[in-house]
Amino acid sequence: MHSPEPRRVGRRSLLAGAAAAGTLAALPLLRPSTASAATSGEYVLRFDERKQTILGLGFEIQSDSIGSDNQGLPDRVSGVPYDLTPSERDRFYRQMLKVRSDRGFRYCRLALGLYYRGTDPTGKHLRDRYSGQGALLADMIRRAGIEGVSAEYWSPAPGWKSNRSYIGGKLASFAPAELDALGDAMVGDLDLLAAHGVPISMWGLQNEPIYRTAYSSCVYSGEEYLKTFKAVAPKVRARYPHVMIHADSVDGWSGAAGRAIRRDADALSYVDAWTYHRVGANSDDQIAGDFTSGAEGKLVFNNEFEYLKGGTSDWRTINTAQSIMNWMTFQNAPTWFWLHALKPTTNAESPGYSLGFWRPPHDTDFSHYPHIRPGHWDFNDRNWNAVAGFVRYMPWNSVRYGADESAILKDQRIMAWKTPEGKPVFAITNRSTSSFTYGIDTRTSAAFQGHRFGPSTHNRTLETRRGPKLSLTVPPLSVEFWVRTP
Repeated sequence: MHSPEPRRVGRRSLLAGAAAAGTLAALPLLRPSTASAATSGEYVLRFDERKQTILGLGFEIQSDSIGSDNQGLPDRVSGVPYDLTPSERDRFYRQMLKVRSDRGFRYCRLALGLYYRGTDPTGKHLRDRYSGQGALLADMIRRAGIEGVSAEYWSPAPGWKSNRSYIGGKLASFAPAELDALGDAMVGDLDLLAAHGVPISMWGLQNEPIYRTAYSSCVYSGEEYLKTFKAVAPKVRARYPHVMIHADSVDGWSGAAGRAIRRDADALSYVDAWTYHRVGANSDDQIAGDFTSGAEGKLVFNNEFEYLKGGTSDWRTINTAQSIMNWMTFQNAPTWFWLHALKPTTNAESPGYSLGFWRPPHDTDFSHYPHIRPGHWDFNDRNWNAVAGFVRYMPWNSVRYGADESAILKDQRIMAWKTPEGKPVFAITNRSTSSFTYGIDTRTSAAFQGHRFGPSTHNRTLETRRGPKLSLTVPPLSVEFWVRTP
């Protein structure tokens, strides 16, 4: 973001499993179709061609306030689950974060120095900014069945900064002794979260280190990031050996920080994954784009997606679904993160950033979102329906399998996987304004049950079809999930 029930899997087991499943394999040469108005295509599902393990999806939680249109850090305490009534918290956990008893989001991205920004008297250690903040986060994670947080700094605590502020500036010193102390403090921040009952699944040194923003940020040059990473990452690894350490939350291995790390074998040894922000991007970018050639055998994935400007649209609903599929199909990504679960009714950026809206108790302007009462929330349908099918029908540790395509079309995508129980599933999209017919050879006589999502369609059940040959006509601006029936 910038303005201008399944078992827990350890880091090393996770990485080894992903590599064995093909996550790190070289990608084949792709020849996207240049056809602009295709009406049909032929496909073969290859459930004997195992690809990568898909760990599960992530979201970010706004547990404290940010100014409308990302302008500043208000003193007012406002966030989720804090602002929600007890019954609305329960509904939020059940209906969005954990859609079934065995299905839901796996990771919660926690913005340290932004949505978790209280400090101790020295200004060098993070603390709850309001009473019970950490406990509320822990309760949400427990009740929603989330594995843990992706803890990542938007800014170190202000006592480490040149301007003594979360907003702007950079580290005051890159001297070895200061960076060593910073590393101890950052591990201490993780220890505090863990003491609250917040499990740590991932860790990142700095969100978007190249941007200076009107909210929490800290700018690093490539060499400054490298020095800081080398001081802090070994301490994080020593204390939390199963945590996935990633860099650099904007340009992965291709940015200034990533290039600096790649030149340093010791630093590189602490990187488990390269993270990218291709916020609001056309999903076509993942078809021919290069996100893997410089990965040095590490995982790659998008850990933030939203629409910065223009809110939502019907086209964007399917584009978002295709972003998930294309990161996984063409870049072998093991996960994908949407930006925020809920955003407040008070903020201009909320329509493009959220899966749902909540009304803070102080918002008495009912000229917008009049149906949402204070302390209550509702879905942002166009964004939620883009993601919901994957949360519901692609449980943690599903394994992607191959799918042959007669032509690689940009507005029609296909992805196949098996659930951990071995049940075959495939998703198909149509981002165009005309119907599209998929001729699919499932290579099995089993029956598949369809479920359709779209800008205003949520989990509509479709008639069962029996294989091996299926002819499925997908209406415009739709995504469908076809699940093998027992």
